[in-house]
Amino acid sequence: MTTASTPASTPTPKPPPEKLRAWWAHRQGLLPPTPTPSPSPPANTLAATGWARSVGGANPYVTLFARSRTSRAAADDAAAALDIHELPSARGCTYVLPAADYALGLTLARPGAQAAVKVLTRLGVPDGEVDRLAAQVRTVLDEASTPLLPAELRERLGDAVRNLGDEGRKKGASTTLPATLGVLQAAGEIRRVPAGGRLDQQRFAYTRWDATGTVADAGPELARRYFAWTGGASLAQFRWFSGFGARDAKAAVADLELVEVAGTDLLMRREDATAFADFEPPAEPSYALVCWIDGLILLRRDLASMLDAADARRSVVGHTLGGLSDLATQAIVDRGRLVGLWEYDPGAGEIVWASFVRPDDALRAAVAETQDYVRDQLGDLRGSSMDTAKVRKPRIEAIKALKL
Repeated sequence: MTTASTPASTPTPKPPPEKLRAWWAHRQGLLPPTPTPSPSPPANTLAATGWARSVGGANPYVTLFARSRTSRAAADDAAAALDIHELPSARGCTYVLPAADYALGLTLARPGAQAAVKVLTRLGVPDGEVDRLAAQVRTVLDEASTPLLPAELRERLGDAVRNLGDEGRKKGASTTLPATLGVLQAAGEIRRVPAGGRLDQQRFAYTRWDATGTVADAGPELARRYFAWTGGASLAQFRWFSGFGARDAKAAVADLELVEVAGTDLLMRREDATAFADFEPPAEPSYALVCWIDGLILLRRDLASMLDAADARRSVVGHTLGGLSDLATQAIVDRGRLVGLWEYDPGAGEIVWASFVRPDDALRAAVAETQDYVRDQLGDLRGSSMDTAKVRKPRIEAIKALKL
């Protein structure tokens, strides 16, 4: 209660959305001085800005290019040297991680791997069968002189792999091998070797590995990284990214000394809150072309916060942007704001794009630079393993139809 002698305190105002967006982009390495004078090693970029979601598409490459102008060859070299690697991790989803985070990612993946084994149990696979098959897989890979494709593994394992018939196929487990490989991969005893060394496809062979190890405080370790990568997010957003339940999420952040951002449900590390208070968004545009699952979008999965009000009402590919959690196309961002959409047309060898703002020379230059990278180094840009030129065509036509 206030009295005449006790003036009412003035509530701290909610930060302007432009400042929040630019801050998130800054923490994601998408503001000047990007690109850095010399490209940062891929592992350093991923450690600083977050793991790159991989679904058989080009996002890992574009993530590194947008932030540090990493060439495809440099990314492939880092993967071949195991400085970075695609692994199951948070929520059992695959990400490209830096080597320093392998143990953490694999620890987080183990519950998902065990859940797949429980499906086999419900399909009548006896206790111990997966363990026996895992031992045989280890033996086969130990004896192999080169990594083995899944078909080669099945051939060498023979009757040790159980066919689970139609009922298994309905539950996504046609044989006992995939779940067994998942357990071994999450344990760090085997790893997948991408065909041709490329990160933008889903054809793999398997080889033995020795990355075993468990991070006892995996929840707090993930939370520490997550809030550093984002620069601030809600507890609900952290729960979505981590896959943690309410109790585990609260326990994970308990010792981080997070502070609330006035007028929002966002939480920041104390040092970030201090830096945010002094942060000034760049006055000039800072464009970046990123994929639909780029960390700027995926980590918080709050597309609405990236949109101006007028843009939220836009209809794209049959959906109103403001009602979406995920994009259906690749994104153009400026200081954290979604300002356009793009796709790569492999037939024409060019990027098809549309912006919600009047294009300027800086935007055209950003498009041209990314177009050269995709055409000359990647050859194509698929959003996921299911993306083809045919699937992409309606999205390209929808982008062409967009108007300011």
